[in-house]
Amino acid sequence: MTFKKIAKVLLSCVMAGALFTGCGEQPAQKADDANKTDGKIQLGMITHLNATEQRMDEILATIEESENVPLAKYKVKYYDSLKLMQMGIESGSVDQISLYTGVANYLVANNDKYEIASDASLKTLADNFCFAVRKEDTALKADLDKVIEEMKTDGSLDKMVNDYVTNVDKGQDPPKVEIPKTEGAQTIKVGVTGDLPPLDLILADNSPAGFNTALLAEIAKRSGKNIEVVQIESGARAAALSSKQIDVIFWVVVPTVDKFPADIDKPEGVELSTPYFKDNVEHLKLKK
Repeated sequence: MTFKKIAKVLLSCVMAGALFTGCGEQPAQKADDANKTDGKIQLGMITHLNATEQRMDEILATIEESENVPLAKYKVKYYDSLKLMQMGIESGSVDQISLYTGVANYLVANNDKYEIASDASLKTLADNFCFAVRKEDTALKADLDKVIEEMKTDGSLDKMVNDYVTNVDKGQDPPKVEIPKTEGAQTIKVGVTGDLPPLDLILADNSPAGFNTALLAEIAKRSGKNIEVVQIESGARAAALSSKQIDVIFWVVVPTVDKFPADIDKPEGVELSTPYFKDNVEHLKLKK
């Protein structure tokens, strides 16, 4: 498996803000003081590809009214990656972080500092996960759809989810899966982020592993194409696709709640595959 990493481009002011929020007083005290000011839970959330922060705030207000989900108790702070969001909660910039159930369970199982911030009302919120390709790449989309539907039909996709997402052992990283190569075959570059472990996982040695490599290996096998994995920042997914640094974004989300716009994570000029995974929303907090 060939693995290439695109250089990370992060604004220094963002990093500095995340790193130095706690200067001058204890992080927990800063979070407490913020809550005393407006009575809201400070919530970290990864930015969507096709919605401004203002638009997201408007959408969340609509969801609260239509779906009876008490979102008004949260004040959302947006981050470009899971790493920055974790820095935010650990520095006291936010009280909780919004994730998916599989990601939350994985982080709790592998890090003693986190626990689930139980909120049963969030269980009504869920997203489907799809591949994204450039709009003109209709044949590539058709190939991805075909493999996903085949795997759904024969049960191999459900088994892969159980093996690499649902039943990951505590303290154990999912294994790397070697992606087969076919001499002379077309090479497809797939962008992964590491921001959805263990669904989209990048290990500490900067190598992809687990579900993403298992699914891409099966796609390579069934489609006869070569897959090259490319690491990208979550917020740079759309730019990497449009500039042809990659041919496929490993994940974009499509909300299952009708009041959420279906294109919240789908920029112009992008087409989405049939979904290969679905998960609910969960919040994490630091243990007291």
